[in-house]
Amino acid sequence: MDDIDRGSGYNYQPGLPELRLATTGQITEANTPRIIVSGNVVFGSLVYSQRDSVFEASILVEIIIRSTSDENEPPKRREFVQTVKRADQSIINNQEVFRFEESFTVSPGKYEIQTIVTDQKTGKSTIRTSRTELPDPSDNISHITEIRILGKNTDNSLDSFNQATTYDIPSKIDSLKFVFQVTNNKPDDPLEIESRLIKFKSDTSIARPMHFNNYSPSSIQYRGIEYDDYNVIQTSTRTLNQTGSVLIEFEFANLKRGNYRLEVTSNKGEENELYKARDFGIKSTNYPSLKTAKELARPLAYLMEEKEYEKLLSIENPEEMKKAIDRFWLSNVQNSNMARNVISLYYERVEEANKQFSNFKEGWKTDPGMIYILFGPPWYSDSFSDQMVWSYSYNQNDPEKTFLFNQSKLKSKYYPFFNYLLQRNGFYHQIQYQQINRWLNGSILTTNL
Repeated sequence: MDDIDRGSGYNYQPGLPELRLATTGQITEANTPRIIVSGNVVFGSLVYSQRDSVFEASILVEIIIRSTSDENEPPKRREFVQTVKRADQSIINNQEVFRFEESFTVSPGKYEIQTIVTDQKTGKSTIRTSRTELPDPSDNISHITEIRILGKNTDNSLDSFNQATTYDIPSKIDSLKFVFQVTNNKPDDPLEIESRLIKFKSDTSIARPMHFNNYSPSSIQYRGIEYDDYNVIQTSTRTLNQTGSVLIEFEFANLKRGNYRLEVTSNKGEENELYKARDFGIKSTNYPSLKTAKELARPLAYLMEEKEYEKLLSIENPEEMKKAIDRFWLSNVQNSNMARNVISLYYERVEEANKQFSNFKEGWKTDPGMIYILFGPPWYSDSFSDQMVWSYSYNQNDPEKTFLFNQSKLKSKYYPFFNYLLQRNGFYHQIQYQQINRWLNGSILTTNL
């Protein structure tokens, strides 16, 4: 389990630069250890100044690499300034990212990498710390390095393979490349490498209404993801007869949405077994953002009647679906200016839910995601070992404005996700009904909830 890399989360904090980060220890084909630091910064998370119709933002990126296995090794430092300029005001809310990638030559060993991104307009910083380990390619032990995931959108002829920086991969990234090195340091002992891509059984359902029964402990909604229940998508074997490092690549196209693992093993079942794995999840087209008509339609499950929702999703033409979505909002809110503000608030919360509560399924589908979308950020939040309490009242004992979530399993290296489930109750029916009406009549803009 220690050799399974699951990428990282979004670590979203409102008001701070959004940094999505991946660090990988690799051995080059020339047997040189290096650390690759890949980052994505969200355009819309920065503060812009305007001059002559040009919007400009600037960040300072600092990377510090410290050895945790050799205290005498001096830290490696690198910093640079990245400036963003656009003649389009939409850059202010743009959820696209710009990328940076830095490579550092290091000695074999364990390392801690600290990456700091500072918005130079506000002075606010996001700090991410990660760790990696690089084997010694000159010792008498065979190795498999960490696995990099790179992806590209084949519909975009200008797109190239770029490092995936989170567990979640939007499905518009329709071609994935897995890259790792294998070092065979035993000349008289050929190394057989087996690689396989597997897909786990996992929950993809939308959170059920607040007054429904709680999930059964035997249900996939309760369990979340079943690591013992999977399908093998593809298997391949390669034998290394020569000593030295070999770069191995695999490509997969058009993977369906779900949760996956690429496993690489050698000497399987033996005492000196080698094992590395990379977990990842394929989410909606532009995840965590929403752009397509279908992406905008799906979260309306929390506001629509069941038949109305099914009718909306049955529309196959994207333009007709978008018109139907607009009709839904305008027929309820009626005031077009108010409707724009309500729509903006609703989808802003959906995107924030994706960033804060994403796990084996889209964040908006989770129980905390549903409550966050309908009611907004909690006024008070308390967390315990396996519980979380959200309150939307100055009286934190008010049962109608306080929500209790329990974890189906404690987060660990064996189960890396937070899967908080709302403790449902029959009297929540009226509370959810009232909150839905606030959205539909526009009063959500002026009420405290």
